[in-house]
Amino acid sequence: MILLGVDFGCPLVQALLAILIVGFLTVISLLKFYAYVTCGYFHERVRMDGKTVIITGANGGIGKETAREIAKRGARVMMACRNTESGKAVRKDINKTESRLDVLIHNAGTGESKFKKTEDDLELTMATNHFGPFLLTHLLIELLKKSGPSRIVVVASELYRLASLNLNNLNPTSSWCPAYLYYVSKYANICFTLELARRLEGTGVTANCLHPGMVDSGIWRNVPFPLNFAFKVVIKGFFKTPLQGCQTSVFLACSEEVQKVTGRYFMDCKERGLSGGAADESKAKKLWELSEKFASLRPTDPKI
Repeated sequence: MILLGVDFGCPLVQALLAILIVGFLTVISLLKFYAYVTCGYFHERVRMDGKTVIITGANGGIGKETAREIAKRGARVMMACRNTESGKAVRKDINKTESRLDVLIHNAGTGESKFKKTEDDLELTMATNHFGPFLLTHLLIELLKKSGPSRIVVVASELYRLASLNLNNLNPTSSWCPAYLYYVSKYANICFTLELARRLEGTGVTANCLHPGMVDSGIWRNVPFPLNFAFKVVIKGFFKTPLQGCQTSVFLACSEEVQKVTGRYFMDCKERGLSGGAADESKAKKLWELSEKFASLRPTDPKI
């Protein structure tokens, strides 16, 4: 076959193609190996017997591996849902059947390629990634306090650095680039965690957030055509596996090293610094006040 003047039936051309393919696969393998050796791993043999852990988004990706790793340590692992009314029903059921809650991991997330709204008229990405965790934390806070020392872990992302947090438009009614709202929601995750930690000081409940790394998980399923083809090559070559991506979540949920640490940001099982904007206390406080309204907290709901 001749294409663009190249005879692909020629033995020399075929040999060159074979070399290119082998070279490409070798590079991909080396990149995967590099991702493996530079990834932070949680190696402590800490047991979680008798403890109850709730993980959102535990049906796949990072959440599934987080649940698997924590369950191996003997913990009772429960899944939570993102729907507001269902979430309140779950809270009611949990408070009836569970005597304790030791760890709450906010892992569920989405990144939409098209602008969508929920039944509550909230932009879907912000509702799932920020308002949902904000509400669920309020609904379960009394049980967490009762079970202290307990922990809240929020899966954020270094991609927050690509965004800014517009407190005048926290629930956008439209967006020319819906995917950008994922970055915004991760920014909100960090601000929420820091303010949460300040409000919970002295209660026995800690709150920390983390960047899991760039992970080959379901979050990238919404990358539009034709970018998804090139993106798959990047994902397979550079990104962590879900098992590698869950390590910092497991570390913050289990490690005795961070038992009393709160209001910090972690990556690869180590504390990392934040931008000045993300660490701004006044911004986090304002975000909290606005989120109370968007999450439709009732006067009877627990306050933090």
